[in-house]
Amino acid sequence: MIRPLQRTRRAFARWLGHTAPPAVLAVLYMVLILIGALLLLLPPMAHTPLTPSEALFTSTSAVTVTGLSVIDVEHALTFWGQLVLAVLIHLGGLGLMTFAVLVFSALGMPLGIAHHAYLREDLNQTSYDRLMRLVRTIFRVVLMAEIAGAMLLCLTFMPRTGLGPGLWHAIFHSISAFNNAGFSTFSSGLTEYATDPIVNVVIPFLFIVGGIGYVVLSDIFNRRFWHGWSLHTRLMLVGTAALIVIGVGLTALLEWNNPRTLGAEDSALGRLTIAWFQGVTTRTAGFNTTDIGGLHDSTSLLYMALMMIGGGPTSTAGGIKVTTLMVMLLATLAFFRRRNEIWAFGRSIGLDEVLKVMALIAIAAVLVFTAVFVMVASHDGHFLDIGFEVASAFGTTGLSRGYTAELTDFGRGVIMVVMFLGRVGPLTLGFFLATRVTPRVRYPEGQVHLG
Repeated sequence: MIRPLQRTRRAFARWLGHTAPPAVLAVLYMVLILIGALLLLLPPMAHTPLTPSEALFTSTSAVTVTGLSVIDVEHALTFWGQLVLAVLIHLGGLGLMTFAVLVFSALGMPLGIAHHAYLREDLNQTSYDRLMRLVRTIFRVVLMAEIAGAMLLCLTFMPRTGLGPGLWHAIFHSISAFNNAGFSTFSSGLTEYATDPIVNVVIPFLFIVGGIGYVVLSDIFNRRFWHGWSLHTRLMLVGTAALIVIGVGLTALLEWNNPRTLGAEDSALGRLTIAWFQGVTTRTAGFNTTDIGGLHDSTSLLYMALMMIGGGPTSTAGGIKVTTLMVMLLATLAFFRRRNEIWAFGRSIGLDEVLKVMALIAIAAVLVFTAVFVMVASHDGHFLDIGFEVASAFGTTGLSRGYTAELTDFGRGVIMVVMFLGRVGPLTLGFFLATRVTPRVRYPEGQVHLG
């Protein structure tokens, strides 16, 4: 007689084998979001019971590692509620398909060819053996980075909040930072630690490392400097460095005399420290050491662009990704120079990659425009606040100009959809674009006038 657990496992394996990988990914994320919401509704999780809308929004934001919140995490959630939040962030940040590899292997469930292809596309690996090695490496890197980050953050949090609370604040912020979530157990975010040297080094280090991608980390540690690195790693590091310089430099330039942000600090060093933190956190993590609602409109527009770009593929960050932006710029440069080939660092980039970039950017633009339009039509808020909120949700960043609390239930639903699609959508699209279909019919070339 087959045991119930065995029957369940076989039924799940059959469903897994006959279901398209993008659907598996979407279902896994939705199931985790619903489980998280149900857990947050339990009495021990909150000092005052959360509403279903609050629980679902918080769970969605955690699983998609966004950081937008309609509740005060410090005062609304108990330790157990914050622990559930940290677990949801971990599972969402690592990538459920990555986590599923180890789970399915432990349960003895075989993955089909389509799922192998999807995982290889998700993690940019060409073989299943390399994929398994990378997945195991990911978990080791995550554990080492988060443990080291928590130990260092204890040096700052423990003297201010006490031994036990300080340890928990350090662990939570280390998890949140490495997974680019932006959740904080402090009501005011990290504004009280705006000029603290440990916070301004450890937190950015964690979300930058988590945001550049595991493939890049593997190249850095296992291959010869620069010449041994792949084209992906080179583009990712150059693009990240450029965006950090742009983000930090323009933040300092635009906000230097703003009394609500950098201008609140008397010293030049203090202003530069805040500009550094906000300039690097905007694309990925969503922590704040200053009042985001007090930013100039020009800085807010800059941050919207940075949030849309996000971090790197195979990372804990969201957005259209840095490499997508780099390939788009290279394709544009090739067009203006009348070149038929796109290349960088002695390597060419195929037409299929350019088409993939075009599709990603087009879908992102349509999604964000539609969400902003629906939100503006259904809410009375300032256009910039709404646009900022949508860009933050799509980039799974978590920064807000203070508008999250003003959302209606319908508005929360829209933002939840954008967060979900911002996290799951690019991977799903990448799978379909990676599936090549040979056309059966070729048509004569036509002429289209553009520009």
